[in-house]
Amino acid sequence: MRRLLPFFPAIFVFLWSTGFVGARYAMPHVEPFTFLSMRYALALVILVPMAAFALRSAKGVTVPRLAHAAFAGSLIHGLYLGGVFFAVRHGLPAGVTALVAGLQPLLTALLAASLIGERVTARHWMGLGVGLVGVGLVVAPKLGNAGGFTIGQLMPALGAVAGISLGTVWQKRFVGSLDLRVGTAVQYVGALLPTFMAAYAFETMQVDWAAEMVLALVWLTLALSIGAIFLLLYLIREGAVSRVASLMYLVPAVTALQTFVLFGEQLTAVQLLGMALAAGGVAAATGALQIGRRGREA
Repeated sequence: MRRLLPFFPAIFVFLWSTGFVGARYAMPHVEPFTFLSMRYALALVILVPMAAFALRSAKGVTVPRLAHAAFAGSLIHGLYLGGVFFAVRHGLPAGVTALVAGLQPLLTALLAASLIGERVTARHWMGLGVGLVGVGLVVAPKLGNAGGFTIGQLMPALGAVAGISLGTVWQKRFVGSLDLRVGTAVQYVGALLPTFMAAYAFETMQVDWAAEMVLALVWLTLALSIGAIFLLLYLIREGAVSRVASLMYLVPAVTALQTFVLFGEQLTAVQLLGMALAAGGVAAATGALQIGRRGREA
């Protein structure tokens, strides 16, 4: 198992990138908060038995730590995904949404430095800057068709970025080494409650059970809500949170490659340059991300 550890960042980026593809298949058949509520509920069906089994031997399980895990989950899953879906649903262009999401590694680095005293080097800041430029180039074609948008459409996307940035730092600071099965299950309890309330308040909660929607629900639950999140929480626990966040710069590039293969979307020379810059920025920012050396800076 430990021989696979160096591949965890790449596996995480690939799985996380498929979320945008899965959403593209699902959204014509179901409203966003309703879909997210189903996704979190299905994840809990799988995770609760795993968490119950883990409790037999898990150490450090306390009520305050569980509460912190639930709060982190409400930020990482509830506010982030809910905010992104809500913004796009209400007219914020996808390219603008992707560019706003590209601010996450920078904001996470700032929060990690100020809230948990994480050391962020000049090389890291340089890598974050280069990576952000790369993300901008990758999403540039979509920005060309963005048209106008209002501050009301932009605010949910900004809130989403703030949510996942604060959530990852909160996870690192207060949840610590809590068993991943227990912590992930509790996170989805924290995410499901506000998401379901939003679905009940703002949506019809009607579902078209088309094959595409069902397959997307199963994939996003297993591959992202369980697989990718396990990897993310493990990486946060074992490494510097600002470096883990830098991996997000690779997501737009990998998503662009996936949509090129699956939907035939065009890849331009500018986008390819952006992918290279994003990869270079992540390499500089992570500095060969160390896994399995908890609490140690590279």
